[in-house]
Amino acid sequence: MTGFSADWLALREPHDARARNSAVLNAVVTSFAGNRSVRIVDLACGTGSTVRALAPRFPAEQNWRLADNDLSLLARASAMARPAGVTLTAIPIDLNHDLEAALDGPIDLVTTSALLDLVSEDWLERLAVETQARSIPIYAALSYDGRIDISPSHPFDAEIITAVNAHQRRDKGFGPALGPMVARTAVARFEALGCSVVQGAADWVIGASDRKFQMEIFSGWAGAARETGDLALSDTVEWLTFRRDAVAAGRSSVRVGHVDFFARLTGSR
Repeated sequence: MTGFSADWLALREPHDARARNSAVLNAVVTSFAGNRSVRIVDLACGTGSTVRALAPRFPAEQNWRLADNDLSLLARASAMARPAGVTLTAIPIDLNHDLEAALDGPIDLVTTSALLDLVSEDWLERLAVETQARSIPIYAALSYDGRIDISPSHPFDAEIITAVNAHQRRDKGFGPALGPMVARTAVARFEALGCSVVQGAADWVIGASDRKFQMEIFSGWAGAARETGDLALSDTVEWLTFRRDAVAAGRSSVRVGHVDFFARLTGSR
């Protein structure tokens, strides 16, 4: 799996927290409202943002198994502050090859954030079949869906967005990625397996004051355009210069589309 730095994950976490769809999150929390305890596996846990988002809303007794192949991020996640009654167990694992092992044992819920747009259709099928064969609900948050809206506009915006979405379909360590297609693909697959699915938009809404975050995003998108070759280098540089100037002047805002969903077998918890 392609790695992400702790600095980038820290930069995006407050935006992720605001973007999480409240209706989907409430459906997850409500489904465990009568439980005294809950056992959760968090796939591609990073530094533990999903734990920080959900733990305050779950029953007091929680057992989290944190799965990731990045030992540095896993160490940070394991060391995070947590409420009394919340236990964390680190699982160093390659989710591409050993997904099934990560799902072994008693589990009440599978969670993951900002992972599914990186995976292939074959890997998604494994996840869907394995979780539903074991009757485990899944909460998947913050899957990028291809929608980008930037203000002020620039003539090369469409070409940059096309390049970003093409780059998202490249292999990220799980085979050719579904990228922007994953949310609709995943929801359709879980429904076909007999699940009820609650879904909703979970967009980043990034304002003019979020300068550092915007700079990182635009630099990343320009890098994607360079790698795909969908736009001439001089045009990419022109676009990025325009974007940086707009950010510095406090005139820039951007919305990036994401989708959250919660899938569980009909009639289960």
